[in-house]
Amino acid sequence: MTLEKNQEYEITIEDMGNEGEGIGHIDGMAVFVKDAVVGDTARIKIIKAKKNYAYGRLLEIVIPSEYRVEPICHHARRCGGCSIMQVEYQKQLAWKQDKVMNCLKRIGGITNVEELMEPIIGMKLRAEFPAIRYRNKAQFPVRRDKDGNVAIGFYAGRTHSVIDTDVCYLQDEVNDDIIKRFRKFLVDYNVEPYNEENNTGLVRHILTRVGRKTGEVMICVIINGKELTGVIQGDSPNSKSKYVNVEQELVECMEDIPGITSISVNVNLEKTNRILGDTCRTIWGKDSITDYIGNVKYQINPLSFYQVNPEQTEKLYGKALEYAELNGDETVWDLYCGIGTISLFLAQKAKKVMGVEIVPEAIEDARKNAEMNGFDNVEFFVGKAEVVLPEQYEKHGVYADVIVVDPPRKGCDEVAISTMVKIQPKRIVYVSCDPATLARDVKMLVAAGYEVKKVCAVDQFGHSGHIEVVTCLQRVDM
Repeated sequence: MTLEKNQEYEITIEDMGNEGEGIGHIDGMAVFVKDAVVGDTARIKIIKAKKNYAYGRLLEIVIPSEYRVEPICHHARRCGGCSIMQVEYQKQLAWKQDKVMNCLKRIGGITNVEELMEPIIGMKLRAEFPAIRYRNKAQFPVRRDKDGNVAIGFYAGRTHSVIDTDVCYLQDEVNDDIIKRFRKFLVDYNVEPYNEENNTGLVRHILTRVGRKTGEVMICVIINGKELTGVIQGDSPNSKSKYVNVEQELVECMEDIPGITSISVNVNLEKTNRILGDTCRTIWGKDSITDYIGNVKYQINPLSFYQVNPEQTEKLYGKALEYAELNGDETVWDLYCGIGTISLFLAQKAKKVMGVEIVPEAIEDARKNAEMNGFDNVEFFVGKAEVVLPEQYEKHGVYADVIVVDPPRKGCDEVAISTMVKIQPKRIVYVSCDPATLARDVKMLVAAGYEVKKVCAVDQFGHSGHIEVVTCLQRVDM
């Protein structure tokens, strides 16, 4: 049977898909329904029909699931950031645990994964709603809506249509005040929001960062121009309006925010989906803020990669450190090291840590962070992991007792994996943000003589489909 577009059905939701969407069946055909929850009986409309599966739009909840909750945010269904806020938090954790196990079984070929999986590490619960206000970084697009009004918020799911938002319950509370002030600033000084269709207008995004342990706050305005300008009307009725620099006016709007440490402008003149340009200019305060993960202090600027949930990151890195089983005599390689977040965590217990990262600015930050914390047992290299690691091994004879990898979503490069295998570290600790690419790479490492000893999922992104995983692999001949 082939379902037809715009047909309506009543369906029971039996499972969750990779992004958290509900899955039910009509005459044996799988139907994916965004915003539906396992256990719901729902009325849906088919919006896309393929040969073997279909997509449906949720029209009505006929019988709600026992796992369904009312989201704290009334934008949750439209917004692309909270795809599963309607699912009870413990059910979210159970689904994410199953997601990791299924990937390791199906893609990785690990048959005893249930024995290897530790309980998922969930987030701190709040009385009013679980797993909220955990993000230390926000990127708010700035546009005009269809009525010409300033809209600041987040993109609707799978679109670039901005949902005007006063409050985001995933972000630190200080953002509510920042957005309120910034919206008024744009109106008062006639600062034009960006138009991405024709690459006109000025303000593209507002980026904020918050040091969760230090309380320091950063604001960075991303602009499609060299300076932040507004339109000011002349003093007399007959005088013409003129463009003027309003950066000092922005500072005056923001400088009394509790914890404010840095205000900067980032220039991005490209017609691109990339948020940040390469050039930042501080217009008030410091160039960076600081924060801690555990006992390690980090310096963070607008371009730095830094985990968005530091409380859970401390648990994630703590698990990676546990799996590394360091006693102070080991040489450790940290591939895809960013600003040295994991490297410095490892350096607390290792004899020597060497980090590799392709972004030069990140390595510069990593070196500053090492110096700031007094670590003299770390060394950082700029370049691709799949280039630096073979070069250091083959030309300079550098080895490793333990290798830690925290690659991007696409996983490790095959050359990097083959070099890791040649080096033959005792253990490989794999930190992953994508269970599917983790499972693919684990399969290659197992085939090359390693076995999975432990796996632990850590929920860094409550109310979304994302999950972080730490996996410990050990050489079989040890």
